[in-house]
Amino acid sequence: MTDEPATVRPDRRAELAAGLARVRARIADACAAAGRDRAEVTMIAVTKTYPAGDVVALAGLGVTDVGENRDQEASGKAAEVAAAGVSPRWHFIGQLQRNKARSVVRYADVVHSVDSVRLARALDAAASAGRDRPLDALVQVSIDGDPARGGALPDSADPDRGLGPVAEALAGAGGLRLAGLMAVAPLGWEPERAFARLAEVAARFRERHPEAGALSAGMSGDLEQAIGYGATHVRVGSALLGMRPTLR
Repeated sequence: MTDEPATVRPDRRAELAAGLARVRARIADACAAAGRDRAEVTMIAVTKTYPAGDVVALAGLGVTDVGENRDQEASGKAAEVAAAGVSPRWHFIGQLQRNKARSVVRYADVVHSVDSVRLARALDAAASAGRDRPLDALVQVSIDGDPARGGALPDSADPDRGLGPVAEALAGAGGLRLAGLMAVAPLGWEPERAFARLAEVAARFRERHPEAGALSAGMSGDLEQAIGYGATHVRVGSALLGMRPTLR
């Protein structure tokens, strides 16, 4: 560990502050347009490929929720940020392999990408053994129902990938708490179409799981449409932090 994460260049802090102001204004405008309370929407700063110092700087600017996509990067970054005396709420939002469950439950506060019963069981076992409180979990939904891509299938009775079985596995898990749904707009779909479909799925889902009200949807390019259709969490990377460095 080094002290580097706690040190952020003043010009970078200014860049982050400007990006944060722009994103917060967009969220506020979108909430106003939808007739929603701004407090209903949480911004998750997606910091994949960005250094721990950016997380520390964002925390100093009032950001409380941070998202990561890859355990290999996230586990080390979370440790660096903690060493700098900062403790954001960590969201794991990328595809998760079962063999990474034990690592992820050590630092994540929320996992957004549970899309199979097998993954739910692996996370439950890891959380029960490695945490002192339940881990919040969201079911990742496939909006277009394509089984070749990630996401539980809303209109399927598949015992591993169907939305109903995955949700029931999370709801019945002692080490997890079913918190809601997550989705990504499919490539080639207009955001309005994608999030309208997601809102339909979410409405039916909440009839059975009224306590699981989180809806994680929308990113830098489509957060307004997502908020218009009920998103409670938006995942913002490039609009907040600038263009991403080359993936390592």
